[in-house]
Amino acid sequence: MSYLIFAILIFGIFDSTLGNLEAVKDDELVELIRNEKYLIVLFTQKNCEECSNLENELIGLREVLVEEIDAWVVKVENSQMTRLYSPGSVEPVLVFFRHGIPLLYHGEPNEEEILQMFTANKEPVSKELTDETFEHLTQAGTGATTGDWFVMFYTSDCIECQRLQAIWEAVGAKIKSRTNIARVNRATTGAATARRFNIYEVPAFVFFRLGKMYRYNFGELDVDSLVTFAQNSYRHMKHESVPTPKTPFDDLIALIIVYLKDYPWLWQAGLGIFCIIVLEILRRIVMSRR
Repeated sequence: MSYLIFAILIFGIFDSTLGNLEAVKDDELVELIRNEKYLIVLFTQKNCEECSNLENELIGLREVLVEEIDAWVVKVENSQMTRLYSPGSVEPVLVFFRHGIPLLYHGEPNEEEILQMFTANKEPVSKELTDETFEHLTQAGTGATTGDWFVMFYTSDCIECQRLQAIWEAVGAKIKSRTNIARVNRATTGAATARRFNIYEVPAFVFFRLGKMYRYNFGELDVDSLVTFAQNSYRHMKHESVPTPKTPFDDLIALIIVYLKDYPWLWQAGLGIFCIIVLEILRRIVMSRR
């Protein structure tokens, strides 16, 4: 009899494990993001009906996701990391990590939609453009054959930019059939490109189409707002002609402006030094006339 009870208990534990997603803590999640090629994470909380419904959809999909994507599927409850991938949202939040790069799932809690989005976006959607590759790939100045481009300018030390990465990938997944999506690091590899388009604050979003550029000036930085802008509402915005790359002199002036904006103490120190020099010159003039 004791063996039977033991077998029932073991089977119950085993069955319960199969019926739920593996739960991990934040520190374990960080390691999984760092080490796993494909990782699907449900950010959830207790006593949340929507969270339970989405978890049930994932449980039904788990074997297919493992077979088709080779993805590890886990959940994390009451995580401090949720806002890093979906600022302003409440649980449930579903994120697909590809080589550590997050894609926020934006859609109905439906097995078919989840599977379609994840299998269609096993690789990161957004391209990384640099000063060397920007014009060659986008042909923004000529409006030639590479199509429309929606570009996010960012810096590595911009916290808001980091929080937008999963959202930006979700935007790309929605519009990639019609529009190219990319990122440019305003502070490093894309600094000259950012100066060309007078980008001084980040995050900044610019839509390039047929030799024209449209700046995204709305406050909302969510998937729906960004997708709507790229698909339609840019038409109602004032456009600018895409400028040619700056001459070395003009780029130097733009670089000085960037430094003065990024390091305001420089011009304050410069002004102070200038005032000291002027005062010293005036003092010597007065002394020479005595």
